[in-house]
Amino acid sequence: MPEATDLRRLTPRATEIAAEARTLLEESGPDALTMRALAHRLGIKAPSLYKHFPDKQAVEVELIAQMLTESGEACEEAERRAPGSLPALTDAYRAYALAHPHLYRLATERPLPRHALPEGLEDRAAAPLVRACGGDEDLARAAWAFAHGMVILEIHGRFPDGADLAGAWRTGAEALRS
Repeated sequence: MPEATDLRRLTPRATEIAAEARTLLEESGPDALTMRALAHRLGIKAPSLYKHFPDKQAVEVELIAQMLTESGEACEEAERRAPGSLPALTDAYRAYALAHPHLYRLATERPLPRHALPEGLEDRAAAPLVRACGGDEDLARAAWAFAHGMVILEIHGRFPDGADLAGAWRTGAEALRS
């Protein structure tokens, strides 16, 4: 399987910039991730960033690649622990998204920049789900839509207090498996 994202493809300084961008994003959300704010945190002038990333979108693409890599790895680990278990995958997906809500939002609330992502990354991230769905890509897409819908609603606080979210996740995953 190809290496999904590889920070070694970045220069050491670009790696440092991406790490600081991730910290800024995780702390303050997607709206706070600006080239000016990033430069300020790094103690440099914003134009200096353009030596390493051509624009803000390139920084965002790197962060999206990190999210796809890490969430894919979380699902691969769940698959190793419980082969073929859709509930195990949805649990891993949910846990990752809730641990990184701003990164998750950056990666999922706008069109995916497929053309700029490392080749094979999207397929690698989806592979555990496709395997858990017996190779049925339509079922895998439906399962992803369920998981994404549930987690984004949870991130945005759209469920009422006291809602049994674990039960809703379990019911949804079981319905998709039947």
